Amino acid sequence: MDINDLTVEHIIRKSVDRFVKKWHYSNSTRGLHVSHCFGLYSPDGKFGLPRMVGAMMYGIPAMYGVAERYYPDDPSVVIELNRLCCIDDTPKNTESFFIGKTLKWLKQNTKYRLVLSYADTAQGHEGIIYKATNFHNLGMTTPDRVLIVDGEKYHSRMLTKKSPKFEAIRQRIKKKDENIQIEETPTKHIYAHGLNRKIRKYLDSFEIKV
Repeated sequence: MDINDLTVEHIIRKSVDRFVKKWHYSNSTRGLHVSHCFGLYSPDGKFGLPRMVGAMMYGIPAMYGVAERYYPDDPSVVIELNRLCCIDDTPKNTESFFIGKTLKWLKQNTKYRLVLSYADTAQGHEGIIYKATNFHNLGMTTPDRVLIVDGEKYHSRMLTKKSPKFEAIRQRIKKKDENIQIEETPTKHIYAHGLNRKIRKYLDSFEIKV
């Protein structure tokens, strides 16, 4: 397999879900708000057909308020790289090659201009591939808790909000609703990439507050 022979295609979620569940360390796509999916293909598949060797998912941030936090001027241009995985025997620099191709596609075909992603310290990830693709390191998250309500993630601080929605969640917690879980989140490296000069300049001077 040669990296120059690999191709990237924008595909539907159904085409990558199974691959991600097998090859991503989380083995899950639960709770993701997926907007765009990409497949990475090698030409050496059976019967001369392309073989999927990598998959990537982008979507609006799963955690409430994240887009507003990182780009309050226009949260609608923020998208998150939710999942990235490749099979074990891909060539060196395959992941950075893959990311670069998808960033170019997003810039040319969508309104998104700021891409967020995280490197999970619990998995020993430091974000080497993000550094290789010119992402900005915005620091670290802090250990925290999230609520998972019917598969949707909310920061635990959202429970202090006065609204019918969160009042209903509080009442469900009191009743020990089995569809609500509290999950501890480990620290992660925060990375962001600007798809235009304005966002890159903004990220150059951005100081994350966690």
